[in-house]
Amino acid sequence: MTKKYFDVYQSWEQSPINFWAEASKNISWFKPWDKVLCSDNAPMYKWFPGGVTNTCYNAVDRHVAQGHGDRSALIYDSAMTGEVATYSYFDMQDRVSVLAGALVEHGVTKGDSVLIYMPMIPESVFAMLACARIGAVHVVVFGGFAPPELAKRIDLAKPKLILTASCGLEPNRVVDYKDLLNQAIDASSQPQTKTFVFQRKQLVAPLIKGRDFDWREVTKGGKPVDCVPVMSNDPLYVLYTSGSTGVPKGIVRDNGGHLVGMAWSMKNVYAMSPGDVFWAASDIGWVVGHSYIVYGPLIHGCTTVLYEGKPVGTPDESAFWRVLEQHKVNALFVAPTAIRAIKKNDPEGTQSQNYDLSEFRNLFLAGERSDNDTVEWAKKVTNVPVIDHWWQTETGWAISSNCMGIEMLPLKRGSLTKPVPGFDLRVFNDEGQELPPGQVGNFLIKLPLPPGAMLTLWENNIEGCIKSYFSDVDGYYSSGDTGYKDEDGYVFILGRVDDIINVAGHRLATGGIEEVLSSHDGIAECAVVGAADSLKGQVPVAFVVLKNNVKKSAATLKKEMIACVRNGLGPVASFKTVYLVNQLPKTKSGKILRDSLRKTIDKIVFDIPSTIEDSSVLDHIKLAIEAQA
Repeated sequence: MTKKYFDVYQSWEQSPINFWAEASKNISWFKPWDKVLCSDNAPMYKWFPGGVTNTCYNAVDRHVAQGHGDRSALIYDSAMTGEVATYSYFDMQDRVSVLAGALVEHGVTKGDSVLIYMPMIPESVFAMLACARIGAVHVVVFGGFAPPELAKRIDLAKPKLILTASCGLEPNRVVDYKDLLNQAIDASSQPQTKTFVFQRKQLVAPLIKGRDFDWREVTKGGKPVDCVPVMSNDPLYVLYTSGSTGVPKGIVRDNGGHLVGMAWSMKNVYAMSPGDVFWAASDIGWVVGHSYIVYGPLIHGCTTVLYEGKPVGTPDESAFWRVLEQHKVNALFVAPTAIRAIKKNDPEGTQSQNYDLSEFRNLFLAGERSDNDTVEWAKKVTNVPVIDHWWQTETGWAISSNCMGIEMLPLKRGSLTKPVPGFDLRVFNDEGQELPPGQVGNFLIKLPLPPGAMLTLWENNIEGCIKSYFSDVDGYYSSGDTGYKDEDGYVFILGRVDDIINVAGHRLATGGIEEVLSSHDGIAECAVVGAADSLKGQVPVAFVVLKNNVKKSAATLKKEMIACVRNGLGPVASFKTVYLVNQLPKTKSGKILRDSLRKTIDKIVFDIPSTIEDSSVLDHIKLAIEAQA
């Protein structure tokens, strides 16, 4: 008999220890754990203490040992170069073990940190797994990060060695990674850090004698090494988030708990089976890339797609449909902003009709708030369920989702469905009082967080970790997001805590205004922020990107949009200002930089975020604001 969502959630709720003990059987352990959960240092809980394992073994070697070495593990698809390559689990084992051997030969040992600054090429995946193979801690920094921010991460991570490539590829330009890295190393406190450089034919970088080593040379005829046993709570990787103080926070993920969480989520959230093809259209510089380009699919024995390209412009808005057909993808995980980009260029979705998507089963959205118009458009175009789900760098996997591998629950417009087993999600007000269904407040998660969530902050910064995440309400993790749960337990996210604005004493969620505004048929995407107002404190203003097929005048469109919000929310919103822009400022992972928009319109001087994809977008927005003043 197939288990249903309520039964699974209840079984976790009633006995979380037994629940995760059972889930841990999906992982290979060199030595069994002593206990499921250690709460001695709460809120810094530890999963499966005493257990000995290795993440690379679970992601690669055990599939070979179980007779699946010929199965496709990694499909590399570069829309930038036209190159497509497939690597079996045998291939992965060979490439990773030899690279791991080269790291050992150059002095990297268990517990050392290795910084990875690379584009979306197979060697990037090999690099992550090679570090995991020898118990080194990898620190991936998004390829193309500016030298000052990269130098900051080098100083924080103190890497024994850096793995890089000569260049990355963007539409119509080649990004000289090696030059950027040289500037960062020279500006850091570790100017002698050794590097392995993978030379790409689009740009061959000069190497600095004694500091730089050619990747192909150090791995040629190299000696492969076996997986090094590590403790369950030993760190697997550090992933830096942008800190509000300007100092990035290094989120630490462990080995044992991460393995269990990834395996469980691939089966139960994403409905994937070994041998299925999974595509997370993200980047390894972000948590989605760690969890669901590299580790989740490989741990579960799936084939993972590594895509070097964009949703549009490489060469056009048909790129995603081509990849889905060509590689027989079963599930796609992507940020809503990518779907909006496709929708903007192809409002009717006609391009998808030219491709066979018969193998495609589910589309998952996360990373940026999804508006209903985008969800409905994607559902119509793909003819598969579109699952909006919510998670964070700190949690490592989904907090709330329709768990497609358990039971597809009825969808509710605007909802992320229900909490995933493992997450006890509550809503509190600013005074720390829990709120009943239907009332908007702050989302907190009752501790402990499940396996796969953050272990601590890098360098065991327990004090900083508690202050950042566990200090609002005792015994709870603060998500930083606002919203509510309805009477049926469905979750509705309205935005970040900072996105709640106060208009003449009325608390309004900018996400709610965006939702109403997005119902206008001329809008491709929009962002609403609170602008300072001398009379009302704050008033909402909207930045709107139009679909390509819109014919109405700007004046007409603005009147319609203002009327749309007035009719949807009433005059209390005091919504009167719309700016039509060509693009919204976004991070390289697709999140809209609403705080930058707010500071721009309030004329607050600020540093351009290091995560921004194209800083010139803010210059164009300034011009749009000035022209309308």
